[in-house]
This record gives sequence, structure tokens and C-alpha cells, in this order.
Amino acid sequence: MPGTPTTSSRPARKLLDRSTWPEARRIAAILRKETIGGALLLVAALAALVLANSPWARTYEELRAFEVGPAALHLRLDLATWAADGLLAIFFFVAGLELKREFVAGDLRDARRAAVPVAAAFGGVLLPALVYLAIAGGAGGAQGWAIPTATDIAFALAVLAVIGRSLPEALRTFLLTLAVVDDLIAIVVIALFYTSHLAVLPLLAALVPLAVFALLVRRGVRAWWLLLPAAFATWALVHASGVHATVAGVLLALTVPVAARDGAEATGPAEHFEHRFRPISAGVAVPVFAFFSAGVSLGGLSGLADTLTEPIALGILAGLLVGKPLGILGATWLVSRFTRATLDEGLGWIDMAGLAVLSGIGFTVSLLIGELAFGAAGAEQVKVAVLTGSLAAAVVAMVILRLRARVHAAASPII
Repeated sequence: MPGTPTTSSRPARKLLDRSTWPEARRIAAILRKETIGGALLLVAALAALVLANSPWARTYEELRAFEVGPAALHLRLDLATWAADGLLAIFFFVAGLELKREFVAGDLRDARRAAVPVAAAFGGVLLPALVYLAIAGGAGGAQGWAIPTATDIAFALAVLAVIGRSLPEALRTFLLTLAVVDDLIAIVVIALFYTSHLAVLPLLAALVPLAVFALLVRRGVRAWWLLLPAAFATWALVHASGVHATVAGVLLALTVPVAARDGAEATGPAEHFEHRFRPISAGVAVPVFAFFSAGVSLGGLSGLADTLTEPIALGILAGLLVGKPLGILGATWLVSRFTRATLDEGLGWIDMAGLAVLSGIGFTVSLLIGELAFGAAGAEQVKVAVLTGSLAAAVVAMVILRLRARVHAAASPII
């Protein structure tokens, strides 16, 4: 009918819209920092593996088990625990800041932009968990269902840096946004499913220093000697409550305002703290955690083969290499199918396939959940499976994305 718009006349919505210019610049800065952090992460993990399989293996284990901290506050912990509970709280603090910025002032505040990465993130959590349970659930490993659900953004961006900078900006932005939502899901999973015991009194008491911290940052206070005691008290009380202490980092981050005070600040508090703490997170906290967590004795090729044929290890491998990519691709396809959205110009499903496989690199949070699920002693095969699966995902993703680059280069006209 004349004057009536038809489906074909409506402009198709893009699945991966280009970011706004300020958002693109901010994401580019994050990518540079995380890429360097990813390289340091790989070096630290490699050093841990070498030490754990060398004549200095005993020294490495003694270093991990070395205890430090005030016993009166129940904080006399070994170095490995300090790295997992303490340093990773900084990582989750930065993740919480990024999460709040994205949903308050970033592209995720727009439901249209948020729909695809949010759906992809949930698909990338649900399917690998189901794949893992199908393989390892009946073999006494059900508590490890969340291990293959996390994406390590620093590791993934390091791989992208190796591939080159020719990939579309929309793809890099999508990976970072997906990782932000992925981190949110991981935080909720850790808080709800990996709290072995709950002491209500310390948890309620943590609200007091948390409120002090929130009041200070909302009044524009940025002096570390005022903020750090309140932040540490919050962390210590959450740690004493039985909830994993990294959750304290997220709670602190969510109290930080995003918007700058009128005329009083050049940048908002969230951006200020993110700028200050992201280098510490990417360059110190995560690499140190990797050094203390990734060291595992492989027992030679035969020992490696035996470990990787165990149901728990097989479930992790299948979750990372099969469940994660199919979950992300399937969720993205469903959005495109039922919303009639199309991929952004210059992108194809081979790009999405490479990104989906790359998201199967689950390192930092996967190792953390492995220790929470099985304990330090029972997490050895988890470490082997996570390291092997993440390395395999990185290699397969590199092959797909390099193939994509060659196909696009061959299709481009020669001028």
C-alpha cells in the first residue's frame, strides 16, 4: 500500500554498531593497557610453569605457601591466597568501575547496543556450563561447572595484538563489552555459588566502611590515606564473612560516581580511579596471581595425557573450545534472527566465529573458580585443563582471524 513502510524499506539495524567517538577513544586506551597486561600475564604464567617443572619446583611451592599478615585479624595468609583474595580484588575493582561506566555513561546504557553483547555473554556462560556438566557432572565434578564460563580479556587482547591491528574496531569493542558483562556474571556466580560459609555479622559490619568510602568519593575526596583504610576494612570484613574477598572490590567500585561534579572536576571519579588502578590491575595484580596460580607439575607428556583424559579436564576443555564459541555464536545468531539486525559493514560471520573462539580463553577467573571449587590440592587438573584449553582457543582463533584477514585482502581491489 502506498505510504505504508515495508520491511524491506526499513534500514536494517546493525548487530555491532560502531561506538561513539569518545567511547571509541576510551576503549582504544583500555585496549593498549590490557594488551600490555596480557603480555605480562603470559610471561608470568610461563615462568610459573617452568619453575613448577624444574629442579626449583620445591622452592616455588615453598614460596606459594609462605605466610604473611596479622594473625590477630585472621589475615595470616599464604602468598598464593593473598594473590587470589587480595590482588584480584583490585582486578574486580577495575572491572566494577568499567561495568558501572558502561551501563551509566557508555554504550551499554543504550538497550539497543547492549542487547547483543549481553545475549552473547549469557550464551557464552550457559552453554559451556551445560557442556561441562554433561561430561563431568556425573564424575564428582559438578561443583566446577562455572570454570569454563569466563573470558580472560587481557589474554584475549594479547592474542589480538599478535594477530595485528587490521581487525575492525567494532569487533574489538564487542570483545571488550562482552568481557565486561562476562565479568559481571562471574562476580555474581562467585558470590552466590562459591561461598562455603557465611558469617552474617562481619558481612553487615562491612557496610560501615563501605558507606564511609562511598561518602568520601561522592564528596570528591581522592586522598589515598583516607580512602585506603576504608577500602581495606571493607575487604577484610568481606573476607571474614566467607564471601570471596574479590566481591569487596566490586562493591567498592559500584559506590564510585561516574559523572563529574559540576565545575569541580575535569573527569568523573570512576574514570579517575580506573585510570589510576587499571595499570596496577593489568601490570601487577593479574600477572602476580598468574604466577602463583598457574604453576602445575605436568609429569611429562604421559602425565599430561593422563590428566587431560580425566572427566573434569575433558569437561573444561569441551566447555572452553566448544561450549563457549557455540554459546556466543548461537546467541548472536538468535538476536539477528528475531530482530532482523545485520552485521556492521565490513564484518562477516567469520569475524564473529574468530571472536567467539577467542572468548574461550578463560584464564584468570577460571583458575580462581577452579581453586574455589576444588581447593588448592584438587585444582591441579583444573590448571592443566584451563591452560591447555586457553592455549588451544588462542591458536584456533588466530588461525580463523588470519584466514579472515587473507580473505578480506584477496577480495580488496588493488589500486
